[in-house]
Amino acid sequence: MVEAFLLPAAKITDSDQLAMLTLLQTHFEGVYWPQFQADLGGKDWVILLKSAGILKGFTTFGFYPALWEGQTVRIVYSGDTITDPSMWSNPALAKAWTKAMQMLHGTRPEKLYWLLISSGFRTYRFLSIFAKEFYPHYLHPTPAPVQNFIDQLAQEKFPGNYDPSLGIVRLPQPQILTPNLRQVPTEKLGDRHVEFFLQKNPGHVEGDELVCLAEVSEENLTKAGLRIWHSSYAVNILS
Repeated sequence: MVEAFLLPAAKITDSDQLAMLTLLQTHFEGVYWPQFQADLGGKDWVILLKSAGILKGFTTFGFYPALWEGQTVRIVYSGDTITDPSMWSNPALAKAWTKAMQMLHGTRPEKLYWLLISSGFRTYRFLSIFAKEFYPHYLHPTPAPVQNFIDQLAQEKFPGNYDPSLGIVRLPQPQILTPNLRQVPTEKLGDRHVEFFLQKNPGHVEGDELVCLAEVSEENLTKAGLRIWHSSYAVNILS
């Protein structure tokens, strides 16, 4: 049985931090303690997935305000995210993340937008499971106002490392998937979302990150997202 735990980033134990770093290093090249600490230190919350006390996945994220078209909105930015291959067919992380947004944003008046950078097709593919509308998307070009907002957020978050002509972030010390995870399985090559990701981010094998944006709201949830939103799925909140 996989359990999900939501807790403040500042409350992560040393043993859990070591397990998180080890899991990252198993799947990414170029991941070291200072980078890991920098990501964790800049986030508000962490979701841990555990089975029999063993870490099987996690994601870090933080909230901050932004101004778009004269209105203050709220951004949730995802940092380090990984699941063990044994979890790839398990929706536990998607369920826990969706429930966390519901609990932490709740009925706040500001609109909430998810800023996600992705160097792997699996992370990008989650957007289509969660959101009806997200950008960039293979079906239609990104509307100019949305693209301007994405550019604004990316340039603020990654000054000097964002290429607005490509929508790509190139970090000074990129996290590169290990060779066995960089290769796209043959059965995924017919997936339009996966093919689009590969087209938009050909440098993903070198750690290039595609900048993505989706509104987090009931109105923008897919049927699968709505089932999670209205489910009784339990996330253990630790303070």
